[in-house]
Amino acid sequence: MPTRARRGASVTSAGHPPAQGPDHDSPDAGAGALRRLAPPAGRFLARRKGVLVRLALWSLAESGQAFLVGHAVARSVDGGFLAGDPRRGLLWLAVALLAVVSGAPVVRGVFAQLSGLTEPLRDALVRHAVDRAMARALRGGPGGTDRAAVSRLTNQAEIARDSFAGLVLTLRSFVFTAVGALLGLLSLHPALLVVVLPSLAAGLALFLVTLRPMAAAQRRALAADEALGDHAARSRAALRDLAACGTGPAAERRGADLVADAAAQARTLAGWAAARTAALGVAGHLPVLALLVAVPWLRGRGVSAGALLGAFTYLVQSLLPALHTLMTALGAAGARLLVVLDRILGPRPGDTSPPVAASGAATAGGHGRVAGYGTDVRAPDGGGHPVRRAAVPAVDLRSVTLSYGVRAEPVLDSLDLRVAPGEHLAVVGPSGIGKSTLTRLVAGTLAPSRGEVRVAGRVVTGRPAVELAALRVLVPQEAYVFSGTVADNLAYLNADVRRAELEAAVQAFGLGPLVDRLGGPDGAVRPAELSPGQRQLFALVRAYLSPAPLLLLDEATCHLDPASEARAEDLLARRPGTLLVVAHRLSSAVRADRTLVLDGERAQCGTHDELLARSPLYRDLTGHWHA
Repeated sequence: MPTRARRGASVTSAGHPPAQGPDHDSPDAGAGALRRLAPPAGRFLARRKGVLVRLALWSLAESGQAFLVGHAVARSVDGGFLAGDPRRGLLWLAVALLAVVSGAPVVRGVFAQLSGLTEPLRDALVRHAVDRAMARALRGGPGGTDRAAVSRLTNQAEIARDSFAGLVLTLRSFVFTAVGALLGLLSLHPALLVVVLPSLAAGLALFLVTLRPMAAAQRRALAADEALGDHAARSRAALRDLAACGTGPAAERRGADLVADAAAQARTLAGWAAARTAALGVAGHLPVLALLVAVPWLRGRGVSAGALLGAFTYLVQSLLPALHTLMTALGAAGARLLVVLDRILGPRPGDTSPPVAASGAATAGGHGRVAGYGTDVRAPDGGGHPVRRAAVPAVDLRSVTLSYGVRAEPVLDSLDLRVAPGEHLAVVGPSGIGKSTLTRLVAGTLAPSRGEVRVAGRVVTGRPAVELAALRVLVPQEAYVFSGTVADNLAYLNADVRRAELEAAVQAFGLGPLVDRLGGPDGAVRPAELSPGQRQLFALVRAYLSPAPLLLLDEATCHLDPASEARAEDLLARRPGTLLVVAHRLSSAVRADRTLVLDGERAQCGTHDELLARSPLYRDLTGHWHA
């Protein structure tokens, strides 16, 4: 019978996208963040009124400087050079030069006061991030510890500090420089304000249009950066499990997807930065162009040549550079500050478990590729006593389809499967038909192309590794044993197991002679010195001691002799919980409560006798299996 080969194309993998809500990615994100941040920002500034007053006093000198430069240029032309008095003209130019040079001590005084705002802000943000991360860890919230807190403690706190410093500097400079320059224009001639103010307002309005979408793009870029960092931290912590379960390629694909997403968000942010630069160009050149065009009109209203030159000086030397710096800061530092503060101080969305499915009796249906409970579930002892079905299945697959590539034939096609708590299910089928794929789907290490996979009522796709470990244990064909003590290897999935329980499990699985030879539970294990069968026994005992309610064995007994395999499966079936076994021998299917047959066309599920009666593939497989 032809089988469906697995393709090398990538498949959508389970991930953990950053939690986003209306305030994080909608057009109103900036307004929502401002509403959340306004109260703490007000309290922070209110406690530092002295610093703000000293900054304002230093900035008044900047207003005087801006006023003097343009006014001195106008007087040097009208009252000096054009009036035939070069000495007076040079004197006024010296006043302008003195005003420019006086800017150095003003800048020094401003920076001396700035640290009184920026350093307390960084300290407060670090304390808040530490307190929140510690509280989350103590609370044992969903997903374990907050790995994104590292970004908030280091990168984001520094971004907030630098952005806040830049914003304070540029906002203060623009306000006081604009006041001095506009007063200077008014002192030269009121008509100059009529020409300059509308063009300035138009350029500023064009720039403001880009602020909100740019803030949203900055927010998404930060969220993508956090998601990538979180995935890297999870993968690093689970390297052994990734190697043992063969899920390294899936984790690699997930990492590539996150890298691609981060790059896409960075490109989007760069696009909005380009739009902001265009707005800066309009705002920086439109007032000068308007003043040039309006020269005849201004001359007709008595504006002197010196006043015109002074007005150009105010624009080019003071007002437009301050406006350009402000717009740059608002578009870059302001957007970053708003987003970073919202991510550090705003509510952290928690993981919520999907609602538990309250289903009644499961029935077969769905394109002939369905495996339900059946009429009733037989007890493991074969006595035929029906076991009451639980409201929530231990395993629940709903129309699950998986294809390794967009155009590839599906490995599993619209599969429905429900396994009752405490049931022992065997999975059989030709090589390459999708048995291992099924176990990976149930384990949550592989995401379906379509459909939904639940374990104990919870969707496993995208669930954090720490939560998946509490739901199930997957034992692959190539058992994972690491260098360490025997006890470390066997208690790897249950650090709280008692020594007596561990030793009893060792004897029950027939691992006692090997453990004695290694020096007992505290003896050293060297994986290279163990046979494949011995490594499988280690993995089976480890799974047996795990508190997880679901065990998934993917041909995990293929290197054991039939007697050892029967003993291991019997112990695992009698363990509290549910057992799903990819069968290696016919005896595994016979021992199970039910067997799922995958044939690439129509999945069938039933007892050994039922499948012999209605499944040609199962009859064919039993003829080739060795007992």
